Amino acid sequence: MIIRIGKAEDNDYVADDAYVSRYHARLGQDDNGALFIEDLNSTNGTFVNDNRIIKKKITSSDSVRLGSHYILNVREALKFDNDYSEEFAILKSVYNDYIKEKIRIQSSNQFKTRLFQSLPFAMTGVMGLVIAFFGRRSQGIFIISLLLAICAPTIGIYFGARQSAKIPELLQYLANKFKIDYVCPKCGAFLGEVPWESLANKKQCPATNCRAKWVRK
Repeated sequence: MIIRIGKAEDNDYVADDAYVSRYHARLGQDDNGALFIEDLNSTNGTFVNDNRIIKKKITSSDSVRLGSHYILNVREALKFDNDYSEEFAILKSVYNDYIKEKIRIQSSNQFKTRLFQSLPFAMTGVMGLVIAFFGRRSQGIFIISLLLAICAPTIGIYFGARQSAKIPELLQYLANKFKIDYVCPKCGAFLGEVPWESLANKKQCPATNCRAKWVRK
């Protein structure tokens, strides 16, 4: 991969600056995948970490300057063709994990809510069977059963309501995280709850100032 950089419009990456030559430098990768920057006999030179170079291996975190003050964004230059398909592909698992967790939270909490609401009634029924077995001779059991019959429904409704109240909070936390993770890999715009496959069919970001390629044609 070789990326031509300069002021001329026919470069792969156009650096519009008065002190950048028409064909200033080239950015590429060698056979081992290492990045390098090479000066193309530019008028004002190419600098890596403030040292003028002819050709040098670099990393994406190095400071690369063209001419007197144009700072080259290496990561951006590597995306000269606006291809973000690899980053976009990762979003498929982000969406699928979100949907699975959302369903899990809703189903799990619904089960717990119903359990809290129904368990006291079940306990009342059990006490009724105990009384039927021992008869009214056991006054203590009768009193406990009576109190349970009166209080259990209220207790069940209370704990069931508390469990239900947790659902919006958990879902809101999940949604907030989703809004951070499920975004266009270039412009960072939130993609909504649109299924990944539907977005992939669009092939690129709809934002006019982005147009990042999501799928290679």
